[in-house]
Amino acid sequence: MMDLDELVAAVGASAKYRGIDAALVRRIGQEELAKRRTLKEAIKATKDRLHQVGGAFLAQTMPYDHWLAELQEAAVAGDLRPACRAIMAHHASMRERLPFLDDFYAAIFADLPPIASVLDLACGLHPLALPWLPLAPAARYHACDIYAEMMAFIGAFLPLTGVQGRATTGDVTQAIPPEPVDLAFLLKAIPCLEQLDRDAGRRLLTATPARWLVVSFPSQSLGGRRKGMPTFYEAHFDDLIAGQDWAIRRIAFPTELVFVIDTGRHR
Repeated sequence: MMDLDELVAAVGASAKYRGIDAALVRRIGQEELAKRRTLKEAIKATKDRLHQVGGAFLAQTMPYDHWLAELQEAAVAGDLRPACRAIMAHHASMRERLPFLDDFYAAIFADLPPIASVLDLACGLHPLALPWLPLAPAARYHACDIYAEMMAFIGAFLPLTGVQGRATTGDVTQAIPPEPVDLAFLLKAIPCLEQLDRDAGRRLLTATPARWLVVSFPSQSLGGRRKGMPTFYEAHFDDLIAGQDWAIRRIAFPTELVFVIDTGRHR
């Protein structure tokens, strides 16, 4: 137990990993302590896994207070989009989507009925795309990620958009928010979450309480290499949904492969 407490403290002392869900750090740390020869090796391995899960996508500095002030000014001016777009550029996954942001949501929502409730799993900065989402008036939006400071920022941002929003910190590989929603986003998250739990993708697809799931996979690496990724992830997705009687629409974008799934739940 002493080694685990030291490991958690050492990881938390790093600015890059400060504020990550403590239960997640402890779980990974315990696993790595059982596999490594020394505490130092376990700390490094824990940080490496946290980097794969989320750290690789974040900018070195995330000035949340400054960003929130900019967003509040933009809300008063009546147009959140420019400020949201500038902030989303600080998250690698969102940055890849910016060149086709309008087309992205237009295509996803094209055949959907009015969406009044959303669950955004492993969301990162994706809630900043709310000004592009054609949601029903007074929609509910629940964002969830492992970064406490980020979720505090998102929680302060959501009221600026007119949604009934909340942002919570948690590891969705261990606990999926239970409230039923119209639509759940799981954008480019499954490959990362499967670094924590190899069964996470299948479990999230089958257990998330949403009528529609919008699931996506990267079609290129963060460095821009494709390396057969669309073919690989399409096959992986087919494996994850094997046996499910779901209606699925496939949409290919330059850097992302999207599946819009009608699960038939909560009709």
